[in-house]
Amino acid sequence: MTQSEPNHGQLADRTVVVIGASAGMGLETARRVRAAGGQVVMVGRNPERLRQAALEIEPLSTAAFDAADTDRLQRFFRELPGTVDHVVSTAGSPAYMPLDDMDLAEARRHFGERLAMTIGIALYSRARVRAGGTLLFIGGTGGRRPAVGMTVTSALTAALPAVTANLALELAPVRVNLIAAGFVDTPLSASLLGDRLEARREELRTTLPIRRVVGPEDVAALALHIMDNDALTGGTYDIDGGQQLLSH
Repeated sequence: MTQSEPNHGQLADRTVVVIGASAGMGLETARRVRAAGGQVVMVGRNPERLRQAALEIEPLSTAAFDAADTDRLQRFFRELPGTVDHVVSTAGSPAYMPLDDMDLAEARRHFGERLAMTIGIALYSRARVRAGGTLLFIGGTGGRRPAVGMTVTSALTAALPAVTANLALELAPVRVNLIAAGFVDTPLSASLLGDRLEARREELRTTLPIRRVVGPEDVAALALHIMDNDALTGGTYDIDGGQQLLSH
C-alpha cells in the first residue's frame, strides 16, 4: 500500500469531524476518510466553497462558520447528534508580522484566537468524542527558526506542542496529537505567495531531501495513520520533507 492508496475499511463505521474541510489539507483528509470507509462532518468558513466540497465528499452534514468564533464552536459541538470518533482541525494560518510593521492589536488577536480555538475544540468536544478517539490539530515547523517577521508564528509554533501534550493528559482516554507541517502546496500557500509560488516550488524540489514538494495528500495520509494508531497521544509529528535539515 502506497501513501496514495488509503486502506479501505480502515475507518469503517467511524465518524470524523474535519474543521477546515473545504480546501487544502482538510479537504484531502475528508477525501481519505471517505475512501477508508468513514463518514465525515465537514466544517468550513466559506459557505460556497464548503458547498462545492460537499458535493464531492457527500458528508453526513456540513456547518459553515469561522472556528475562531468560540461561541459558534461551542454550539456546533453541543448540537452534534451522538458521538464522533475523531476531530481534525486544519483551521488557522501563519502570521508574518515584522516588528516595524506590527499592529499589536492584530498580533494579540491572531495569537489569542488560535490558542482559544485549539483549547475550545478540546473543551467543547469532550462530551462528543468517544474514549480512544482522537483530537488532531495541524500546526507548523516554520517558526522554529528565528527570522524577521516570525515572532507571532514562532510563539504559536512553540505553544501548540505544549498545549497538545497537556490536553492529552486532561482528555485521556481521548488521544490528542499535533501534526507540524512545513511548506505544503495548498491554496492557502498559493494565496500567501502569489506570483512567487512556482519559484518556491522549484526551490523545494531542488533542495529538499525528498526532491519533491509536500502536498496535502501527504499530510492527510499521516492524519489517517494517527487516527488509526491508538498508541499515539500527546505527540507532535513533523512532516516537511526534510526542510528543517537544511542550513537555510
